[in-house]
Amino acid sequence: MSQSATAIAEIATKLRLAKSALPVLRLVAVASTLAAVSVSAQAPIDVRVALIIGNSAYATSPLVNPANDAQAMADVLKRLGFNVIELRDGTRAQMSAAISKASDSLKGKQGVGMLYYAGHGLQLDWRNYMVPVDANLKNAADVTQQTIDLSSVVDVFKVAGNRMNIVVLDACRDNPFGGNTSSGKGLAQLDAPPSTFLAYATAPGNVAEDGDEKSGNGLYTQYLLQELKRPTAKIEDVFKRVRLNVRKQSQGRQIPWESTSLEDDFFFNDGARYTIKPEDLERMAASALAKVNEKDRAAEAARLQEVQRLAALARPADTRLGKEQLRELAFKEEKAAWDFIKTSNNPEDFYTFLQRFPSGGDLSEAAQYRLDQLAKPKVIASLGKGQDASLGYMGPRFKVGDMFQFQVSDVLTNVPGEKLSFNVTSADGDLVQLNNGGLIYTVLGATLKNERGTFATPFGGLPAEFQVGKKWTGRTTQKANDGQTYELQQESKIKGREVVTVPAGTFQTYMVETVIYVQGGSTLNIRSWHDPRYGYAIKREEMGRFGSRIYRSERRELIALKADRS
Repeated sequence: MSQSATAIAEIATKLRLAKSALPVLRLVAVASTLAAVSVSAQAPIDVRVALIIGNSAYATSPLVNPANDAQAMADVLKRLGFNVIELRDGTRAQMSAAISKASDSLKGKQGVGMLYYAGHGLQLDWRNYMVPVDANLKNAADVTQQTIDLSSVVDVFKVAGNRMNIVVLDACRDNPFGGNTSSGKGLAQLDAPPSTFLAYATAPGNVAEDGDEKSGNGLYTQYLLQELKRPTAKIEDVFKRVRLNVRKQSQGRQIPWESTSLEDDFFFNDGARYTIKPEDLERMAASALAKVNEKDRAAEAARLQEVQRLAALARPADTRLGKEQLRELAFKEEKAAWDFIKTSNNPEDFYTFLQRFPSGGDLSEAAQYRLDQLAKPKVIASLGKGQDASLGYMGPRFKVGDMFQFQVSDVLTNVPGEKLSFNVTSADGDLVQLNNGGLIYTVLGATLKNERGTFATPFGGLPAEFQVGKKWTGRTTQKANDGQTYELQQESKIKGREVVTVPAGTFQTYMVETVIYVQGGSTLNIRSWHDPRYGYAIKREEMGRFGSRIYRSERRELIALKADRS
């Protein structure tokens, strides 16, 4: 048996022996590791270089934790296979020298470059700057002369030819140098450059908590250190969990922010390096859950019978689970967990669900939406350069009385077809009905019923929050109007922002690329352009293929809109 197959079997055995009275998400925490095992085994071995800078000893407004943060981060990353270049309390000259050293270490190796910076930072004219300890800033001119432009580090990574760059900024504290040295609070929102993951300790335009001496680390870095040790977690999952922990601990006053342009998966911890013991993971999961009474335990046991049966399949004697079987198991577990908490009014349930399923599909986005309702965020990310206020809209996307009218045409020939009209006739709770129940969606636009059939679970919705680089997935069973059933899987990603002009007007939008895999071998490729204020895409293009045959070529463009978002 292969090493990966042995690991799967061992995990499955533990799950099979688990007591049925354990909380549902505790079982899921163990079983969901199955999908990560085979994926992480295929992760490439990279040259990893991390530049770690922590500045605390400022003459003006010294900080408590950045130097400690840098030392702790360096220790962890060394154990995760990084060659670490560490600088604490750096002057501008020392920071420039450290950047050059990182460049030399990476040049020509197509490796992974990482910058972690903790200390004072500020924005000026849509550029972000790291502040050395010897800076004496009186005006805007001093900023460009005495600080380090973040883009200079990104440029160094680019010139080195890295296959992947990771930039983490715990630098969103209050600016102590006066209002004339910056363009606004915190850091400016920027889209991640190509092949880069960009992370801020809090949302752009906001400030983060430095923490206190007792904690030893800033709030953000405290949780980042914890999550970096978690084995076989994708980089996106690491930072999503950090965001949830920071949001919960700060009661919504600080919510980290990320932008990514990565195309490949990356694991800080492949499971063979610095790991948290499995029993510690179970303990962490259990401590995060609210106590359940005996009645709840009995209900959980009944719900988990199917989950346990599926988990037992992960113990083959001489074969390994296929990729599709792992996906099916993970989806069943996510669905069982969601069914258990979806009507809850306790934010803790949704925090815990999202910790277990940070990169799920429509169910995880629904959990994020419910969490935002129950524990409203106290910060909002400022918009980026040239962004219209519509891109930051966070209200309902469907309202009773909304009307959307579309012109259908052929993508390949541009030949116009029919016109379609959709009217929102009901918006009750988490469900929205259009055309008097002819179509049924969730509040995030995931489909339960459309003109082609019905869906066993909501499918094809949009994220709770639009952000360039965001990825999500979906899975469901569709029952078509002719009685046929189809298993569908979806992979979506926000590729960027685009200004789109259609007959109904000109809109600033997020462009989403989606691939739907249909049981039997056909695929449906979709490009859609979304204004966050509306549940329908402003423009949508679908191209369906089965082998070399094109079975669908359809474009929909908004030609009339009635929707009050004032």
